Amino acid sequence: MADPRLRIHQPADEAAFRDWQHVHNTIIPTHVLSLADVRDRSRRHHLEVAYFDDVLVGCSTVRPPADDTRTATVIARVLPPYRRRGFGARLYARGLDRARELGAEVVETVVLSSNEDGLRFASRHGFAEIERYLLPGDTIPWIDLRLS
Repeated sequence: MADPRLRIHQPADEAAFRDWQHVHNTIIPTHVLSLADVRDRSRRHHLEVAYFDDVLVGCSTVRPPADDTRTATVIARVLPPYRRRGFGARLYARGLDRARELGAEVVETVVLSSNEDGLRFASRHGFAEIERYLLPGDTIPWIDLRLS
């Protein structure tokens, strides 16, 4: 049964957008987003932020499926002190449900290669690596994974 103290919702005010930004930028320090970037993403993607009681624990992103591939991207992020407590699994399950509601036939995720916890999480949830790459100016590779 889900813990009622875990609240997950779409950011709807400045504080929630800042919280989503904080989690993203903490976990992905190589790709820091401004608040304007986060607001722009919220118009294109489904974003959620997670709190345990009143403590920020994580966030998620669902990139809707591309029409030509029916592939959606689901990303769950949990701050390091709150990992291995089921928060990522809840964020991921909600993201997966949302991707399927949007018509996804294939689900992928992307993890920064230095995020060993994220890679283990993806592997435990059935994802397999399909591509590794560096974005211009980056020194740490990104890993695309597909749900088997």
